[in-house]
Amino acid sequence: MHSSFPMFKLSALALLCLPLAVKASNQPYVWQQAPNATSQMVHGGVGLIQTPTARMADSGNLSLNYTDNGEYRFWSVSLQLFPWMEATARYSDVRTRLYSDDPGFSGDQTYKDKGLDVKFRLWQESQYLPEVAFGFRDFGGTGLFESEYVVLNKRYGAFDFNLGMGWGYLGKAGNTKNPFCEVRDSFCTRPGGISGQGGKIEYSKFFKGPASLFAGIQYQTPWQPLVLKLEYEGNDYINDFAGTLVQDSRLNFGAAYHWNNFVFDLNYQRGNTLGFGVHYALNMNTVSQIKVKPAMLPVPEDRSANPDGINFNLLTHNLYYNAGFLPRAITVDKDEFILHGQQIAYRHDEEATERVGRAIAAQLPANINTIRVVEYHSNMPQVEKVINVADFADAVTHAKLNTDVRSTYVRQQPDKAKLAKVTTNDMTGFYTGVETFWVQSFGNPEEFFMYQGGVYIGAGYRFNNQFGINSTAKITLLENFDKFNFTVDAFETPLPRVRTFVREYVTRSNLGVENLYGHWQKEIAPSLFAQAYGGYLETMYGGAGAELLYRPVDSTLSFGVDLNYVRQRSYENDFGFFDYKTFTGHLNVYWQPSFLPDTRLTFNIGQFLAKDKGVNVDFAKRFDSGMVVGAYAAITDVSAEEYGEGSFTKGFYISIPFDLFTIKPSKGRGQIPWVPIGRDGGQPLNRPIKLIDQTEMRSPFVN
Repeated sequence: MHSSFPMFKLSALALLCLPLAVKASNQPYVWQQAPNATSQMVHGGVGLIQTPTARMADSGNLSLNYTDNGEYRFWSVSLQLFPWMEATARYSDVRTRLYSDDPGFSGDQTYKDKGLDVKFRLWQESQYLPEVAFGFRDFGGTGLFESEYVVLNKRYGAFDFNLGMGWGYLGKAGNTKNPFCEVRDSFCTRPGGISGQGGKIEYSKFFKGPASLFAGIQYQTPWQPLVLKLEYEGNDYINDFAGTLVQDSRLNFGAAYHWNNFVFDLNYQRGNTLGFGVHYALNMNTVSQIKVKPAMLPVPEDRSANPDGINFNLLTHNLYYNAGFLPRAITVDKDEFILHGQQIAYRHDEEATERVGRAIAAQLPANINTIRVVEYHSNMPQVEKVINVADFADAVTHAKLNTDVRSTYVRQQPDKAKLAKVTTNDMTGFYTGVETFWVQSFGNPEEFFMYQGGVYIGAGYRFNNQFGINSTAKITLLENFDKFNFTVDAFETPLPRVRTFVREYVTRSNLGVENLYGHWQKEIAPSLFAQAYGGYLETMYGGAGAELLYRPVDSTLSFGVDLNYVRQRSYENDFGFFDYKTFTGHLNVYWQPSFLPDTRLTFNIGQFLAKDKGVNVDFAKRFDSGMVVGAYAAITDVSAEEYGEGSFTKGFYISIPFDLFTIKPSKGRGQIPWVPIGRDGGQPLNRPIKLIDQTEMRSPFVN
């Protein structure tokens, strides 16, 4: 089993969130949509103990779980991605088995396994109908606990009843007939083993083989924090991966105690096994941070009170310190006030615009009817906000009912002719910066969790708004990578080793050159951006490339293309190269579909580093807090046998705004990725700059 080395950059750790509510009632039963009183089951995901229920957590709920019961212990993360969809990722520790039979490879570490679950709600509970859901457990990978199930729930007062049917691990006891077997004989027998190298969804097994009924009751006690659980399960634990487990009873019972954002549970399983769990939950929609920020500047209702005109020194001060806006140029043209600059503090567009508008409107003479704010990012004008001064003043002074700030301005493409009339100073000269990094790897043979942390020191020189030289040095300050027993894995592959030398790269030195490259960028036509770059582009590759991106303001669809010629860097020194070289490039499509609110689909279609051709599909979901959760998969013309363990490249990530960790408004984000297995197929070049990131403010997805 192999792992890659995902990385994230964060400056602090401090999340505030709202606890899940649990409510009991002593009144006679009248059906109503009850408060959510869910808790996690042993494998992760909303359920009782071993069995799932049809219940869903509140949308955006993220639960971090640890459970321990005899032969197994589980670490899992469960996320309520949509109100109707739950996803769970899990690591399992099998205490009765070793990671491998070779002590030199993995010592005495016990067996670890990865798993993914998903559950979908078919319909919600009503007065007469139950809540109904179906799901898949451990549906990719080695499938130790692979199961399919359909389950329904009905609440009556403080009691919540569920009844379900399971296949696979949940249905091993075979206490009922598989209904699909009556339709087709192929459903009577469940295929064994895994196909290929694992990591693929085993569709051929779904709803096949023995089936079992399972049922349960959850009781909300009069003491609000305490919930009691009782279930009847459909697994007999014969030929379990951990060995045949003695089952004295198919009844399991337990209790869950809610305390703030924590849930502690205790259970008794199989009539002979004591288990426990600890869970921490936060809601990615409601999580927030207390902010210390200046009060909004007042706007006079009568602008004729400004006979002396605009005090530009005071205006610049207010823009920077109250609105977090760094001006580059200010002009007045007849009845228009025009401001060029960059927002550096406030990530929410409406609040940022209101603060800038208030700072300007507080001093405007009566003859100014329009404010034009041209916002820059990466030294390029990105979007122009045209504010109607009269409507804006009415909205912020509440002079009229049912007015809001967002309706007082429009976002549009900056006018190129008007931009040419404005003189702005190029951002030139030297720059430096420091940020932290953290590399982590789970499921390694030497140690389950391995890490490397330190700082990136950036420096460069900007010659003008279009061209500059950028560099980053990597300094490692703490790590446990010295525990590696091997560097290159022993898997024989027909693919060039474009990524599987990763251990050599991350352990060569505590001081290294991460990148060093020249970069040019420009908006070459309205909404059409271009860039070119060349040098040491990332840890493993150097070369040259170019990119085009068409991204209209506030469009839900953007597309572009990139093309790169690269050569593999040496892991023996910072500036040498190996012989391997290739072209890599993609057609890139970015789409925010209206039928899935707050989501973005990205398609990268082309040739990857190992010269394999295919598509990488990325799905990202944004929550109200600004946190983003995503998953991606690269499907290429490399077969599962050629790829090796995992069958194809896939991964997951969480992107977190720095603003959630600071008491003052701030911009920027950190990303925590998880790549279950990283091999050589479907691997893209990690380009140091991507135009989709540089132009984010034109049609914001993250905020």
